[in-house]
Amino acid sequence: MEKEKKQKNTTIEGARSAEHSLSVSSGGKETQTRKRFSGKVVSDKMKDTVVVAVSRYVKHPKYKKYIKRMKKYHAHDEGNTRSIGEKVIVEETIPISKTKHFRVVNEEVEKK
Repeated sequence: MEKEKKQKNTTIEGARSAEHSLSVSSGGKETQTRKRFSGKVVSDKMKDTVVVAVSRYVKHPKYKKYIKRMKKYHAHDEGNTRSIGEKVIVEETIPISKTKHFRVVNEEVEKK
């Protein structure tokens, strides 16, 4: 009985570590790499926050056609420097508020 529990725990831990990519820092500790997305600012009406729309293409499992999917992320923008329509890069960070888990890293040159 005890041996079965031990085996279940190791498989669960192994599955978790496979989902997240790990990198080794200079100190030798394993750290997770942060997710980065590029998108377009769709709202800048909040204080120190922008809403970034990130688009991606996903292949439909049955029909094999590529479908455009879009998701909006709230990102921290120190000083409200970004405006609507700008292309930006957002990076995952520790939770800043209930909905903000990203911060604006860099502004891309191209504006549309």
